[in-house]
Amino acid sequence: MSTLYDPLRLSAVSLDVLTVGRATPAAVAARQRARLGAVLNAARRDSRFYRQHWSAVDEADLHAAAHPLALLPVVTRAELMANFDDWVTDPRLKLADLQAYTANPAHIAEPYQGRYMVWESSGTSGQPGIFVQDVQAMTAYDALEALRRCTPRSLVRWMDPLCLSERIALITAVGGHFASHVSAQRLRQINPWVAHTIQTFSIMQPVADLVAALNAWNPTVIATYPTVAVLLAEQAAQGNLRIHPREMWVGGETLTPVMREQVERTLGCTVRNNYGASEFLTMGWECSHGHLHLNADWVVLEPVDEHYHPVPPGQPSYTTLLTHLANTVQPLVRYDLGDQLTLHSERCDCGSPLPVIEVQGRRDQPLVLSGLHGAPVTLLPMALTTVLEDEAGVYDFQLRQHDARTLVLRLPQGGEAGQAAMTRCRAALHTFASEQGALPITLLEEVGQALPRGRSGKVCRVVAADPACTC
Repeated sequence: MSTLYDPLRLSAVSLDVLTVGRATPAAVAARQRARLGAVLNAARRDSRFYRQHWSAVDEADLHAAAHPLALLPVVTRAELMANFDDWVTDPRLKLADLQAYTANPAHIAEPYQGRYMVWESSGTSGQPGIFVQDVQAMTAYDALEALRRCTPRSLVRWMDPLCLSERIALITAVGGHFASHVSAQRLRQINPWVAHTIQTFSIMQPVADLVAALNAWNPTVIATYPTVAVLLAEQAAQGNLRIHPREMWVGGETLTPVMREQVERTLGCTVRNNYGASEFLTMGWECSHGHLHLNADWVVLEPVDEHYHPVPPGQPSYTTLLTHLANTVQPLVRYDLGDQLTLHSERCDCGSPLPVIEVQGRRDQPLVLSGLHGAPVTLLPMALTTVLEDEAGVYDFQLRQHDARTLVLRLPQGGEAGQAAMTRCRAALHTFASEQGALPITLLEEVGQALPRGRSGKVCRVVAADPACTC
């Protein structure tokens, strides 16, 4: 059994989560302040990086301030990863050791040093990360995941908060230590009943194979990305996918009203949006009124402009700063998350004291290519980015579709290193497209050219032939 499971701690945190659901915004704020104080104390006491980073901030001023975070400087992923060994509060954690650990798929969901869950992020921001979670953080994730996932079947969910009567299909990247895959495997290890309710499906496999596997499993719940959900709806409309899920949990990408309507109409299920990241798994879930609520008792999000100045409620941010209130082994304090977010001051009619947010997620697009057997072949954006990251070792790129057999790959890296990276990318893309059943593709190469960025500062990394990317 995983050592990152404490039933007594989970019971206490779950009770608190349930209590907050009927509390006031002031009670939520009080919990946030208390947990923030504990995180700031741990970071200053045990992290050499933060002690140095905050050296210009007087500790007394920090404790006396009504808004202490405003006194602290912003940190970035690149900055933290460059100072990893000084950043973490456990001196036994070393970046080189963790990188060797995550390089081995056999270690997925295996507690590191018997006390930590470890996962790696994608390189969406151009810099992959390694994130270490202690039992306190995992307990918070477990409670939030089980008790704040709102569904219209409230009585059923109350009787079965862990979904033990469901057949859950998680469709995601499975080749590495990615957060969703690690978390699912951990749950399977903790509870033998859960092991029979959750099955993971790779987004890397051909669509026909994925459809056949889902037909065999016949899930009642599907958890995946919005682009995958739309693909499944299309397969159902064509008569290939013959399942009848009751719920679809989506996240990681932008869910548009058109996408939601298509999935709900075709598959006959309820779509629930969620918001999470490798840095904090469960930041928000959609309520029955269709609004995304921030778990503000466990995480602080600051919408800011390009100069890291706060933006007013109702205004979209340039980026968002995250402060993690559960993880003290790897403190995240005013961390530039890179997400564009709108925080609303109005309370939701659902009665929740938790604030309502809107998130501008990734807008990468599926590519539809000509297939070997006449039928078109769809390449999912998350699968393509996984191929380029894991097999080619490239994290900063844009892949654009020119036509049904031609792709354009742009890399900002130039010189010999850029050409070498392009060679790896070319081989990986040709192999993957072939494995998916596509006709041989032509790859047009752009090396040493800047990537186009939207107003949020982000890059649409996968763009279809008729691009509508506004990220």
